[in-house]
Amino acid sequence: MNIKVLNIDDGNKSTNIKLSDNLIGIKVNNKLLKYVIDWQLNRAKKRVAKTKQRNEIIGSTRKIYAQKGTGGARHASRKAPIFVGGGVAHGPKGDNYKTKSINKKTRKIALAQSISKKNLNKELFIFNDVKKKINKTKIFNNFLIKNNLKNVLIVSDNETEKNIYKSVRNIPDVKLINEKGTNVYDLVKYKNVLFTTSSIKNIELRLTNEKN
Repeated sequence: MNIKVLNIDDGNKSTNIKLSDNLIGIKVNNKLLKYVIDWQLNRAKKRVAKTKQRNEIIGSTRKIYAQKGTGGARHASRKAPIFVGGGVAHGPKGDNYKTKSINKKTRKIALAQSISKKNLNKELFIFNDVKKKINKTKIFNNFLIKNNLKNVLIVSDNETEKNIYKSVRNIPDVKLINEKGTNVYDLVKYKNVLFTTSSIKNIELRLTNEKN
């Protein structure tokens, strides 16, 4: 499938780039996208709440009284959760909390589907790699206005990222990320997605190559 390539420099002629249907033409499973986004947000949470488990309480482990002959229930040490000062049975575990894991293949499929969804909704755009540094915000902002792009996620290759960083950072509702950090959450959060020609080709190679 061919997609038009936008140019920041008006002097350059518009061209097209051919992308695999396995990247921008696959069927979208919204439940899968939600599943991956929930996993991603869950991993991003900073878990600071922490209670001591029974094995973390400092104290004697001897029985508090004889097991038989007292008429009461059997107990071991004072560290049991039913006693004041004992461990907490099901409290928060801090950084040791185990989050649900998702295999690499599922994440790749979800990422490809999110890109396909943007293409289906006509919210996927590509522009030429920027070889020269752009320091003025006005230049890049005019490029976005000209192409009617608002609420934009820019997925850039390494060279372009360095060259447009200063011109992008002050534009509201625009986020610049490296191609290596492309993720489902950001693709869904922002209305329009803008790739460079190098970044979309690198992502295509990564997602469509079975060996990766």
